[in-house]
Amino acid sequence: MNGDQPKPPETAVALRYNGLGAPRLSAKGRGEVARKILSLAEENGIPVHEDGDLAYLLSTIDLDKEIPRNLYLAVAEVLAFAYALSGKAPPEKDVTKAI
Repeated sequence: MNGDQPKPPETAVALRYNGLGAPRLSAKGRGEVARKILSLAEENGIPVHEDGDLAYLLSTIDLDKEIPRNLYLAVAEVLAFAYALSGKAPPEKDVTKAI
């Protein structure tokens, strides 16, 4: 085993968040599909956060479904990381429309 090369992740997931409701699972995969998800993220300048346990839990969700409440905090931390890394702010939500 080459100590210079990081072990590729076994599972990768992608989330989509538009500021309304909870983030949704937009892609998931293992092996070659996981590598493709990561490759597409890199090609498109999308920040990547490595957390194997969270990726595994998110991979159990059906595609295009909102993440469950018990994962809100973990995913919020990942989204905050991604927004900070990209220098962007989360989408603004007009709370008056929600009342």
